[in-house]
Amino acid sequence: MVPPEPRAATTVARVATLATPDGPFTVLEDGDGTVLASGWTAEATEVLARLAERHRPVVVVPGAVASATAVQAYYDGDVEPAMQVRVRQFGTELFTEGWRQLRLVPAGTVLTYTQLAAAMGRPEAVRAAASVCARNAPALFVPCHRVLRSNGGLGGFAWGEHVKRSLLEREADLAARTV
Repeated sequence: MVPPEPRAATTVARVATLATPDGPFTVLEDGDGTVLASGWTAEATEVLARLAERHRPVVVVPGAVASATAVQAYYDGDVEPAMQVRVRQFGTELFTEGWRQLRLVPAGTVLTYTQLAAAMGRPEAVRAAASVCARNAPALFVPCHRVLRSNGGLGGFAWGEHVKRSLLEREADLAARTV
């Protein structure tokens, strides 16, 4: 019998909704300021739902989040602070490696699901690579929006294709200005 995965490391978490050019962005952090989940919504319940029930904090209270300055920096044109924010995700070794690889993709660059699978060390695991993106709870901080279909199509995004398109355009513009 496989033992159940441990609960989130915290019983109390903070949640805050920040204003961004792409709409409200809600962040859920544990007591140490580690992001558990985030996304473009004003509804904390939608962000909380990105976590399996066994990993959800018992109590969620409104309050300031440590990652707010990184979100502001991102929208001010400096994407690097968002990549330095601590995140906690729950998954297999393959998923953990996929999320790690996503944080290595430079802003202004995109991968296909096939390329992500190869970066994960499992080139045949294209469906798993797509699942890595689909199960990514701390959106923005783990940039799953930088992965596209093999045909160049946007593919899905939990927070809407319009947000994914906006993020990619913003990052492409920033990359073009720094060259």
